[in-house]
Amino acid sequence: MPRTPSTKMLAARKLLRSPRITGTLSWSRWSSDAAKATTEASALSDNAKRQQLLNELSEPLEQKSRPAIDPKETSVMLFPGQGTQYVGMAKELLRFPGARRIFELANEVLKYDLLKICLEGPREKLNRTEHAQLAVMVSSLAALEQLREERPKAIESCVAAAGFSLGEITALVYADALPFDKALRLVQVRATAMQAACDQAAGAMAMTLYGPDTNLGEACARAQQWCLDKGVESPYCGIANYMYPHCKVVAGNVEALEFLEQNAKALKIRRLKRLAVSGAFHTPLMQSAVEPFTKALKSVRLQDPVIRVYSNVDGKPYRHAKHILTQLPKQIVRPVKWEQTLHEMYERKQGVDFPRTFECGPGKGLVQVLEKVNAKAAQSSFNVIA
Repeated sequence: MPRTPSTKMLAARKLLRSPRITGTLSWSRWSSDAAKATTEASALSDNAKRQQLLNELSEPLEQKSRPAIDPKETSVMLFPGQGTQYVGMAKELLRFPGARRIFELANEVLKYDLLKICLEGPREKLNRTEHAQLAVMVSSLAALEQLREERPKAIESCVAAAGFSLGEITALVYADALPFDKALRLVQVRATAMQAACDQAAGAMAMTLYGPDTNLGEACARAQQWCLDKGVESPYCGIANYMYPHCKVVAGNVEALEFLEQNAKALKIRRLKRLAVSGAFHTPLMQSAVEPFTKALKSVRLQDPVIRVYSNVDGKPYRHAKHILTQLPKQIVRPVKWEQTLHEMYERKQGVDFPRTFECGPGKGLVQVLEKVNAKAAQSSFNVIA
């Protein structure tokens, strides 16, 4: 016998399902069985307007014959990843009914009180991978409710989105490529599989600052060889995140990171700071997590994103739903090319203004990175903090 949805679940779904109309975008298709557009005409109108925004941004200035859409009136959304969570997150968002409803639906799907963990912790519980990833994703989507209440035009005029690591899944939910309830289950599988991979091989990550005279690739190779010489089985050390010029996150076996720390001066590494994570994410040490994640992803009915969503794997926009299916699992074992993504997103001809950028979720890290990659684009950036 199929389980009958509870009254709370039905109420949350009803409130969160809104038609595809200008000002709400289509990320309000929270549930996988949610209704589509109320009328074909309104959907076509909304899609046509968004496509015009995209076309205007990519069209050379000298070829524009129709009234141009001011790029300053468009927006870009950025979503953070694991590591930004903190006890007390989402507290200020609860004054928005939409944010509360998002957590209600999440709690119903997950069968535990995620909001309570966000608000009360304890920190050790919130920082566990299986809770941290879900907390960051749901809080980031809840932050969009604040943005929708206070600056609805930012939602209406959004032309692109990107997310750091886990945040890429948030971006796909926002872009209507992935249903919210299915995304929750998918993130559960991702987090559990990644934690299992961490348990198989002790790994670590470190923010690394270096100069133009540093050969970071050679430093990682030496660390990996040192592990081999010490008898570490199948060791790895390499770049896991491309952040901004002269800053990358290096990850690998714990022994490899210890080698880099002990030999930083000789390797011309200016600073190494360990990240508070339980493993070497975005490296081959996560390989065992790929299969269960891929299997879970194949069970989801994906849709083509209604706006551009950029992949961490190569910094390029997803082309269609099938592209997501093949590309997203690679992200688990490939470096996050965030610096390259920002260059791709904000590249434009001289004299063309930048869109407004909104970082939605806990922390302010992505806007801070944008300041180092493209200071002009960052001048019109804002934080909507969860």
